[in-house]
Amino acid sequence: MGAKQNRLLLFDIDCTLLNTGGAGMNAFHGAIEDLYSDNLIGGNSLSLDMAGSTDSGLVIEIFKSLGIEDSVKERKVFFDTYLSKLNSNLSSSKFAGHLLPGVDTLLKELSVNFQIHGVYTGLLTGNLEEGAKMKVEHFRIGEHFSFGAYGCDHQDRNKLGPIALERAYEKYDCNFDPENVIVIGDTPKDIKCAKAFGAKVLAVGTGSFTCDELSQYEPDFVIEDLSDQQIVRSILISN
Repeated sequence: MGAKQNRLLLFDIDCTLLNTGGAGMNAFHGAIEDLYSDNLIGGNSLSLDMAGSTDSGLVIEIFKSLGIEDSVKERKVFFDTYLSKLNSNLSSSKFAGHLLPGVDTLLKELSVNFQIHGVYTGLLTGNLEEGAKMKVEHFRIGEHFSFGAYGCDHQDRNKLGPIALERAYEKYDCNFDPENVIVIGDTPKDIKCAKAFGAKVLAVGTGSFTCDELSQYEPDFVIEDLSDQQIVRSILISN
């Protein structure tokens, strides 16, 4: 009988674990309006593909579209403004955010049984690390995610997988074979990110893409949401 293979589950945040009720998008656009309103009036166009993108990739796109010179200093100004607005929005009754179906039950089960099953959890998200922590802590699931790879680590989401594996090793002193890693996300970019480092992917139709649309990108598994615990357990724990 072979040794049990440890498994690593890497969760996207927005529209996979939770929905902020627009708090995140409002904060992003609010920061743009506060800092660069003159550039917006100047006839520059700004159309952001936010689903599955990294925050650092988005800010590069914003600067390019608005004719703003990209620099470490300018990014810090933007992200400080964004994070301040995000923090305020999450605490505001104006934004009715919530955990998505099945998330709370699944995370609690994984937390209780991870030593038995050899299943570990982390984040793989386009959010800045500080923004990611704000979100998961606000919705009271932060205790389940002690490490992750974030949108401030690299602008290209496809580069985040190896970073997540390195941090998982640092955290648990355990190597995870990419074949025993499952990325859980709601966009084609999550699927592409998983494939980029040889991981499996569970696509969930809880975002702006339907299951049929996600299936076109050939994920290993695709389900409507995480509420069917029997199916979810068979994929994430037993498969």
